[in-house]
Amino acid sequence: MLTLIRIFIKVADLGSFSKAAQVLNLAPSSITRSINKLEAELDVRLFKRSTRALVLTEEGQQFYPRAEKLLEDADGLISSMQGTRLEPEGSLRISAFEGFGRAFISPLLPEFLTRYPKLKVEIELDNQIVDLNSENVDLGIRIGLPADSNLNARLLLSNKTLLCASPHYLEKQGAPVIPEDLIEHNCLILNRDRQRTYWHFRNAHSGTDKHKDYKKVAVSGNITSKGGTPLVEAAMNHGGIVLISSWMVKDLIEQGKLVQCLPDWQGSLFEESSGVIYAVYQGNKYLKPSLRAFIDFLVEKLNH
Repeated sequence: MLTLIRIFIKVADLGSFSKAAQVLNLAPSSITRSINKLEAELDVRLFKRSTRALVLTEEGQQFYPRAEKLLEDADGLISSMQGTRLEPEGSLRISAFEGFGRAFISPLLPEFLTRYPKLKVEIELDNQIVDLNSENVDLGIRIGLPADSNLNARLLLSNKTLLCASPHYLEKQGAPVIPEDLIEHNCLILNRDRQRTYWHFRNAHSGTDKHKDYKKVAVSGNITSKGGTPLVEAAMNHGGIVLISSWMVKDLIEQGKLVQCLPDWQGSLFEESSGVIYAVYQGNKYLKPSLRAFIDFLVEKLNH
């Protein structure tokens, strides 16, 4: 029965027998038989089937939250009985944004897999935010808290953004003195599919004058990218000014390849978000051992 309920939950979440079959690595006919069997055992119809859509019936809507709770309790019972005896095994699918994944996650994988030799890891580096459920991803690495309330989040790394450019660019174009000077500069922009891009600045030394404390500047430039790596490369080669995560440019600043601009102002790509990096995962109270082990490992390594 629990297996049938798991299949029901996945079909309901994805709204498709075929998508559930792909995610669960089962034949579509097997999914159909499982749902038919569950409906027969419950003596209710759980889905309204049509050629255009698959939606829950009223009984299916009533069954869904209780079924989720039942699976959560069952997973918790199994986890508590197995305790620490259960060695992580199987596979993990991880999605991370490209720059951070290359710099921090990928280099840690060999050590993690040495510690847990029965595990395999599949990692995708992509600057698009993937749907963890529909893509069957166990863990996503994201900037900021997820908007989806069904996801849990674990803090991995505090993250400041720095405004910087190459010494040659600043010598040729002049260094900005106040945030508004950026209007006259070529700014290298993270593409967030918006018509206008604003950078936000706060001055910690402005005292009680709130007007001086915050600046919102409309910026523009001739290079945009969904990932930070191309923008850092462009900045190093005198292409403009970039506002980017400190972990991407700290070493380059120390090496003199980039120079920090407006050091008295803390820049941000978002008005409210601090850009803190989180590990996000689906909101099950009881994590499978492999996922719990990987999250704990990341926290251990990134917060030392």
